[in-house]
Amino acid sequence: MQIDPRGQRFAAVLTTLVLAAVLIADSGALLAVQTVVFALGAFAGLRYSPYGRLYQVAVRPRLSPPSELEDARPPRFAQAVGLGFGLVGTVGYLTGVHWLGLAATALALAAAFLNAAFGYCLGCEMYLLIRRVRSA
Repeated sequence: MQIDPRGQRFAAVLTTLVLAAVLIADSGALLAVQTVVFALGAFAGLRYSPYGRLYQVAVRPRLSPPSELEDARPPRFAQAVGLGFGLVGTVGYLTGVHWLGLAATALALAAAFLNAAFGYCLGCEMYLLIRRVRSA
């Protein structure tokens, strides 16, 4: 499946904002909500995640067609990585291991910010590196 890469950047901006809010509010519940968003993107597909749906309905109709499309597998893998950090962080917050919640959230925020600000998808690059190593 091919996707519009601008949608991934849009989702990364929203993810960055939510994860920053998690750190500011010190909210395990908000991180749990973001973790569900990661899970939907990883397992149901990027088009079915809340941020993907918002992009399709509110943003995409206002833009010109994308100049190129990209494979959906690397961004879905990135969502799965985000899911892992979200789960660890949520468990940390909800079990009182505060530093774990903060650390996992901060790492996920750093990755989301790289994508939002610079278009560098760390999880996508991990996916490609794993594929290269496996095929070698």
